[in-house]
Amino acid sequence: MSADRQVFKNEDLVLKVSPNIDPSIWDETRYEPFIDELCENREYQKDAIRTVMRYLAGGRYKTLRELAKENYEKNSEIERRYSSWHGMASHLQLPDQLACSIDMATGTGKSYVIYGIAAILLAEGMVDRVLVLCPSNTIETGLLTKFRDLSGNADLRDLLPKLSKVRAPKIINASESIVNGSICIENYHAILQHVKSSIRDSLIGHGARVAVFNDEAHHVANESGAAVKKWKEFLLNPEYGFRYVVGVSGTCYVDNEYFADVVSRYSLRQAIEERFIKRVEYVAEMPQTDNPEEKWQLIYHRHQDWKKKLKKQGIRPLTIVVTKDINACRNVAEELQAFLKDWEKISAENAGNKVLPVSSAAEHQVNIAKLKSVDRTSSKVDWIVSVSMLSEGWDVKNVFQIVPHEERAFNSKLLIAQVLGRGLRRPEGWRGQDPIVTVFNHDAWAGRIRHLVD
Repeated sequence: MSADRQVFKNEDLVLKVSPNIDPSIWDETRYEPFIDELCENREYQKDAIRTVMRYLAGGRYKTLRELAKENYEKNSEIERRYSSWHGMASHLQLPDQLACSIDMATGTGKSYVIYGIAAILLAEGMVDRVLVLCPSNTIETGLLTKFRDLSGNADLRDLLPKLSKVRAPKIINASESIVNGSICIENYHAILQHVKSSIRDSLIGHGARVAVFNDEAHHVANESGAAVKKWKEFLLNPEYGFRYVVGVSGTCYVDNEYFADVVSRYSLRQAIEERFIKRVEYVAEMPQTDNPEEKWQLIYHRHQDWKKKLKKQGIRPLTIVVTKDINACRNVAEELQAFLKDWEKISAENAGNKVLPVSSAAEHQVNIAKLKSVDRTSSKVDWIVSVSMLSEGWDVKNVFQIVPHEERAFNSKLLIAQVLGRGLRRPEGWRGQDPIVTVFNHDAWAGRIRHLVD
């Protein structure tokens, strides 16, 4: 049996960063009050920040290659997974930089970890500037808002060490120059040659004093499309000379293979058990039929059941239908609207208001903006029809049902984790038993989802 066919637990593949750090080189205790205030009761966030800072600041490792080699020699599961050191080294995305990845389940606050590490690097004077790259304008907007709130928090500022080089980072995007003491948050398209932004002019020749964070880092590793390949080329470009590169993702997979550079992991299972996100339930009742009416009736009744259950809490549940591509998204949305029109005896306009198709197609761009308001009681949207890979950056908490419309929409761990992530956030002010997100699918597919969560 080849290594690719063997079963490995992801936690056994996480690289261990040695805690034996000379405190005269890196004394993490000076930042404990800041980390406690930032992360509150989320101990897993604190652990991630401490681990990455030991790696970047502890002086024990000069490159990812050194950390990986140390783990390969000490961890029999890693040796079994890759068969040889050469095999493991070939899986390292950025081996010659102090690079690493953080694996945190969607909905558990990755942005707090990014801000914490960035603020400490600036306060410590290890870097002068921070660049946070993300794959969409939706994520960029959310991070800018969150980071400005954190930077403006006087309690956080006051808990940094007295001699900190930077106390309140300036939070900007690449429409202005990236000056010392700033955290620049940008869509990765801003690094492309033909795009007008401040990134190239501000950072060329300064990379050794810049920390780069890649939010939703699986985009860099999977390299689907020429533009995304440019993202990795940018990180490796010697004109910048970046030294510190940290990736953060809830889906640390290249297709079905787990990243080789993860140093901190907080799994979906842990997050469910510790009640930071919803529980996941699988339902396999979908009929093996070509009649769309039968399928929609079952999905519709489940959606209505959630409506009744949640009415007392004043929550309007959402169902996400996941499709394999843009054409399928368009067709399924039209099919669902037609079903609602006939089933509920409503007008085509009212049926259209209840269904929100979301894809990269030009006709759907206006709908992406509407995602921000679908949790509001005033929203008329009950159903979101989405292409699976366009799933990050929706900070929606009222999703209670996920429907993969065909198996291809769920054909890898990466896709399953991304789509599940859209339904895991707990609604504000939730009362009573733990909330559940139902994955409603064919019996033949349920094992894939159960395997990922388990």
